Amino acid sequence: MNTILDQQALISAREKIDHLAKPLGSLGKLEDMSIQMAGIFGEIPFTLGWKRVVVFASDNGVWNEGISPVPQSVTLKQAVNMTRGLTGVCAMARYAGCEVKVVDMGINAHVKCPEMIDRKLAMGTRNIAQGPAMSREQAYQALMTGFELAKQAKAQGVRVLAAGEMGICNTTTSAAVLSALTGMPATDTVGKGAGLTEEQFQKKRQVVERALEINQPDPGDPIGVLQKVGGFDIGGMAGLYIGSAAAGLPVVVDGFIAMVAAALAVRIRPEVKNYLFASHVSNEKAFMAAAQAVGVQPYLDMGMRLGEGSACPLAMMMMEAALRMAHDMLSFDEADIDINDYIDIRGE
Repeated sequence: MNTILDQQALISAREKIDHLAKPLGSLGKLEDMSIQMAGIFGEIPFTLGWKRVVVFASDNGVWNEGISPVPQSVTLKQAVNMTRGLTGVCAMARYAGCEVKVVDMGINAHVKCPEMIDRKLAMGTRNIAQGPAMSREQAYQALMTGFELAKQAKAQGVRVLAAGEMGICNTTTSAAVLSALTGMPATDTVGKGAGLTEEQFQKKRQVVERALEINQPDPGDPIGVLQKVGGFDIGGMAGLYIGSAAAGLPVVVDGFIAMVAAALAVRIRPEVKNYLFASHVSNEKAFMAAAQAVGVQPYLDMGMRLGEGSACPLAMMMMEAALRMAHDMLSFDEADIDINDYIDIRGE
């Protein structure tokens, strides 16, 4: 898998951006976006083109510990609503000109929705507070599902991907995975998620601590971490990130759960980081710790914590803006401005 960015394209893009008629670095992360995309595509593209968010839906056996006030049936209902374009990510995606595909990775129900992609591995994972979430074979299958969906998207002409998720209790599994990968205690990785009471919050921490103690995930074996304390949705997202890098596609990361999946993907294949675009800062407690584990800096900070991939279309619009900046702005020569007039504010 060749996932090294085009170094000459990076140099050329930097030179082009630095000679636009503006103070050096004055468009901040938009400049970084355009240069990163040049490294991926071999040049700064004129447009992103076909954009797709892939939402991985799955239930988690740890729900049986009573740590969520939300019934598991919500996973199915919201996944179906996504296929109808009626959820938060769908509203954002529609505005951004981005399509949404929903994948049943392990919804705990017999799904009768032809618009949903059926990749069900089981009726949800097992309870991580009592043993491994899944078999190692299922962990591989979850990763390969995401990988193959990225490969398929590339063949269909998709130019940029994003990963989203839907699954009750997946902030619990994400906290467990982050603790396993980084060694952080559950007190630092477990957040309140979807509106827990203080009693449920404390129990959630205890459940993650118990899951880590019982399963003893090895941080040196990221696939084993997924197997022991992860979720099918986390595996699918991690596989999509790896597959996107292998296919030479930029891929956008959403909030806490998606970022933990990115941390898992980067542990499996470190070079995947080159293809990641971190959309926003999630309000979930350990999000920045997850982002640091990946090695990325998110673009937006809007107090969001919905999940679903909802911030990804917003980041895609910013990426499009970065391309417009690169191609529509005048250079100093075209603007008939002496670059020396900008020496002081360009820091030279």
